[in-house]
Amino acid sequence: MLRIKLDEMLADSESLEGIARQIGFGAILIYPTDTVYGIGCNAGDERAVKKLRQIKGTDHPFSVIAPSKQWIQENLRVGSPEFMEKLPGPVTLILMKKGKLLDAAAAGLTLGVRIPDHPIMKLMEKAGVPFITTSANPSGQPAPANPGEISRELERQVDFVIDGGQLPGRPSKIIDLTGPAPVVLRE
Repeated sequence: MLRIKLDEMLADSESLEGIARQIGFGAILIYPTDTVYGIGCNAGDERAVKKLRQIKGTDHPFSVIAPSKQWIQENLRVGSPEFMEKLPGPVTLILMKKGKLLDAAAAGLTLGVRIPDHPIMKLMEKAGVPFITTSANPSGQPAPANPGEISRELERQVDFVIDGGQLPGRPSKIIDLTGPAPVVLRE
């Protein structure tokens, strides 16, 4: 496991490129967002998704960080455009998929998607793939808001820990847009 400071990674284009490349090869990362620390991998890499499920101890559907709004519009049914205005930000939108997409990560025909309002997006944009986003904690435990709260056992099972310091500590708001009217699942 390699620990790197977020600001150092973003200031070093070689480091940023290298980690983005590793995401393409299936690396698993613990990383900061605009809410809590997350753990994730390339959502299109079934082997990495399976390993992440083992680490998290869950078979629940995962949400993804989209590399861009364009990716969301190309792959998901957005419906009302006012919800896209909430991105980037601390919100997860549950949307219908347009086709067979990320089945190892998603829940059937739907996918939770977000774009954090956080500098970590520079890495996600560079990687150019949808990236699993789930809190960096064993299933059922509190979500970490600073690096000191991340389980050492969890850290030992990942390739990179990106330290972004203290975070707000409040999980994203979840809005389900798959039905006839929006439903807030988590405030």
